[in-house]
Amino acid sequence: MRRLRAPGFALAIPAWAWLVVFFVLPVAVVFWYSLGYKPGLFGTHANDILSFDRYLEVFTPTFFDTFLNTLWIGLGGTALCFLIGAPVAYWMALKAPARWKGMLIALVLVPFWTNFLVRTIGWQVILAPEGFVSHALQAIGLGPIDILYTRPAVLLGVVYNYLPLMILPLFVAFDRVGLPLREASKDLGADRIRTFFRVTFPLARPGVIVGVLLVYIPLMGDYITATVLGGAKGNMVGQMVAAQFQTAQNWALGSAMAVTLIVVILGSAAVIGLLLWLVSLPFRAQTRLVLGEVSS
Repeated sequence: MRRLRAPGFALAIPAWAWLVVFFVLPVAVVFWYSLGYKPGLFGTHANDILSFDRYLEVFTPTFFDTFLNTLWIGLGGTALCFLIGAPVAYWMALKAPARWKGMLIALVLVPFWTNFLVRTIGWQVILAPEGFVSHALQAIGLGPIDILYTRPAVLLGVVYNYLPLMILPLFVAFDRVGLPLREASKDLGADRIRTFFRVTFPLARPGVIVGVLLVYIPLMGDYITATVLGGAKGNMVGQMVAAQFQTAQNWALGSAMAVTLIVVILGSAAVIGLLLWLVSLPFRAQTRLVLGEVSS
């Protein structure tokens, strides 16, 4: 009796269904709304007349300046998360005792045990000019803190909120780099720095890409951190989208802003990925050379 076998792609059906239901369809609905307009003073949305006029409204000087500020915070926050997270992940994966790795991972995840909004409000309390940190600095003659409701405050908040998303994939990537390869590189005359850049870092490249995307994509759409810590000086596109839906009740314009933001995020993420690939080409060539020498 012949046994029926499911096709090879059957295992991927749940994942594709999840992607279609919770990503493709919502984005399609938002795009459909963006083709409509706001019907009158008290209406929210109408689609009896379809046009791209809302996209023309998106490209105003106010939105463009806000987008540049969002892009600056997104790129700066992602870069800071990488510069801070890479050494931490490297130490956790390759230098920390094996018995402590589980505890270190748990400590990295501790901020996620608290609500995102509560964590951000906590930084608002810390950075407040009348807060306890400001009073402590005044007591030792360093003056009060005056960065709340500024762009640096938003940058500090996003780094704190998204840093674990950078550390965890980098930890996994560094942890998978085998000790024999690093020892072989040292046996071939490479010091620790050359071993890191020629062997460890190129082999950890997938984790770097995943970490950058995990931080950059949600950071670009974040509006809670900008609202709580940035005020008018730290305005981001996510705030404008939320304001169109919640305050102005202009769902069509808010949808057009959201679709534009999605396109910009995908485009800039592709550019970042291309740059990372181009930068990694010399390291990949050196890694293949080292691996060839080791195998021979």
